[in-house]
Formats: sequence, structure tokens, C-alpha cells
Amino acid sequence: MIRAVLFDFSGTLFRFEPSPGWPSVAADDADRERLTTVLTAPTLSGEHLPPDLVAAWERRDLDPEVHRTVYLAMLASSGVELTPEETDAVYESLTDPLAWHPYPDTEPVLRELREAGVPVAVVSNIAWEIRGVFAEHGVLDLVDEYVLSYVEGVVKPDPKIFTVACQRLGVAPEDALMIGDSPENDGGAAAIGCATVFVDPVPTGQRPAALRHAVSDLLRRVRG
Repeated sequence: MIRAVLFDFSGTLFRFEPSPGWPSVAADDADRERLTTVLTAPTLSGEHLPPDLVAAWERRDLDPEVHRTVYLAMLASSGVELTPEETDAVYESLTDPLAWHPYPDTEPVLRELREAGVPVAVVSNIAWEIRGVFAEHGVLDLVDEYVLSYVEGVVKPDPKIFTVACQRLGVAPEDALMIGDSPENDGGAAAIGCATVFVDPVPTGQRPAALRHAVSDLLRRVRG
């Protein structure tokens, strides 16, 4: 019986969608999408990076400094022509709460789960503090636990990070539902017995109700 919900962050609750002027040299939609993919794709390969950075790429979500180093290299090799200053600006925008937009049902679903007494954790492979994004959009206090890879020292799909989330919510893994956008990463929750549901990390305007559908049975049961 599901009694708690674990959510991924990027592509699940929020999506990185910087302003149309970002960056000024990449106003072209294709360039913008390429840069966005470099910054947010959960399973992007770093095999084309210089040899000394390939191993670092695999550790990017465990160390903020490593994260910055390898992502600057990835941006430089993206095929989008950027000056070093523009590359820095693009990377820095990743941590700007205003560049992250909630899906239309993010706030309603988190609020409904809170009102129904269902505890919630965000479980994210991330190398920076994301609470500012949640605070900016008024949903910080609707999440009970933030379980972040760079803090915990473990990344999805390692079952340990999901185990930590369940322990902090006080539920057995088999009583938790993991909702994410990456079967490869978020699917690791199934190894400890969590139920899993996957959503499509499309632009926020194209996905109005996937989260609501994912928790509809749970909320219906809780509400009786």
C-alpha cells in the first residue's frame, strides 16, 4: 500500500526553461535546445570529453566543483559558439531559480499530497542546492525531505539514495512510489521494492497533468 511519494526534480517537478534572451548568441531554438540538453539530460555521455574529464563526468553530481568543470567543458563542445564569458553565464543560469519552471500540476499535486497526509521526498542527482527553486515557486514547505546526491554522496540509480529517502519519510520501500523522468536513473528505486512511474520531460506547456495522473489512485484511496 503506497504511503509516501518520492519525486525526481529536473524533468519531473520542474524543467529548466531559461528566458528567450538566454544566451543572446543562442536565440535560435535549436541552439537553445542543445544547450538545455547538455545541462539537464540525466544520462548524457561524457565519452567525447578529454580523457582526464571522462571519469570526472561520472562524479559530476557528487561535487559542485567537479560539476562546474565538466559542464563548462561540455558546453564548450556543444557545437554552439560561445565565448568563455558566455559559457560561464550559461552554466551559472542553471542555478537561477527563475530559470526553472514548475509543471502546471506540480504545486497542486504537492499541496494535495500534503493535505492528504502523504509524506513527500525529492530525490535528485544534483550538485547544487535546489531548495531555492522550490522557495521561488512557493512549494518549499510542501516537501518533507530533500535527498540530494551531492549531500548524500551517492547517485541514482544506486538503491542507497532511495533507501535514505524512504528511511527519512519513515516508510518501507514497498510503501513508496517513485515518480521520475528517467527509467535508467529513477528506475533504480524498483531495486528496493518501490513502485515506479515515469513522466515525459517535455516542455512544461506540453505536459499539464502527468503528475496528477501518477498520484490519482493514491489520493483516491487516501481520501476514501
